[in-house]
Amino acid sequence: MFVQIIQGHVRDADQLKAAMDQWVRDLSPDASGWIGSTGGVTDDGEFIGLASFTDPESAHRNSERPAQDQWWQRTAKLFDGDVTWHETFDVWTDNPGDPNRAKFVQIMQGQGRDHDRALELMAQDSEEWAKFRPDVLGTTACSYGDGEYTMAVYFTNEQEARAGEHKKPPPGLAKQMSEMEHLNIREPNFYDLHTPWIDAP
Repeated sequence: MFVQIIQGHVRDADQLKAAMDQWVRDLSPDASGWIGSTGGVTDDGEFIGLASFTDPESAHRNSERPAQDQWWQRTAKLFDGDVTWHETFDVWTDNPGDPNRAKFVQIMQGQGRDHDRALELMAQDSEEWAKFRPDVLGTTACSYGDGEYTMAVYFTNEQEARAGEHKKPPPGLAKQMSEMEHLNIREPNFYDLHTPWIDAP
């Protein structure tokens, strides 16, 4: 899997949503290799989105299409200032449920150390995690740059996600959580998408 991560501040979330819907309707049928997209705008107007493709070649062919370029030239005007992009095929997913059914998505961005150990920890005890947090439908973690990462967590809904945050994990899972936190070089940023935009072919 190859993921493009796009983010920037927008003036009008509804206008951006209309542009994204237009892409799905008119451009996605010819976007070979497109697996799906997740995005949304936070309460303070920050857009963040993940577009997934089967491979880098498909993503780049999509970017090179004239129709794609024309669409982006119009859409870019909806942002205040620069839009940042990250691309990576260093992607890990775990989907105990159907992420496309998520009613709430939280995206975390940060920088960590020991990439391999972080992957080991995320892959451990997935069945036990699913039982402990049935509100989590899926997770997509993307690594790039110098230990930077973007992680999208898909929840059944926000109410159940908030309740799950306050649950005390069993000792084994608590130990994993603690080690994961210590792998962070800096405090991560959180982006709450109360109304996530989730699309797939």
